[in-house]
Amino acid sequence: MSSIIKKVISTAKAPAAIGAYSQAVLVDRTVYVSGQVGLDPSTGQLVPGGVVEETKQALTNLGEILKAAGCDFTNVVKTTVLLADINDFATVNEIYKMYFKSNLPARAAYQVAALPRGSRIEIEAVAVLGPFSSA
Repeated sequence: MSSIIKKVISTAKAPAAIGAYSQAVLVDRTVYVSGQVGLDPSTGQLVPGGVVEETKQALTNLGEILKAAGCDFTNVVKTTVLLADINDFATVNEIYKMYFKSNLPARAAYQVAALPRGSRIEIEAVAVLGPFSSA
């Protein structure tokens, strides 16, 4: 049986992991991106501006990790959005649409009790490398 490729993905253009995990892991052609919060990668601090700015930064961080894995937002097939307050969903959704414009991924969104560093939002993703064809 041939082995499956497993590779840790890391970039300095997104915040370093703040725990025992990788920014992303590539397994065969699937990229699993760890949850991203609105941390500025240059300071390691949460960006000011509440859920709007944190969402933009979390998605920017996600984009940089996808780029390091050799793909972009069009390769994402599933996201999970964790919110400190589900009432922020409509606001987050408007920003989310600026990054995911076509071939939208499947998505789940949940309100949670707390997020790392007091963040208002965390977004994780699963992407698939490769050319796609429509069936």
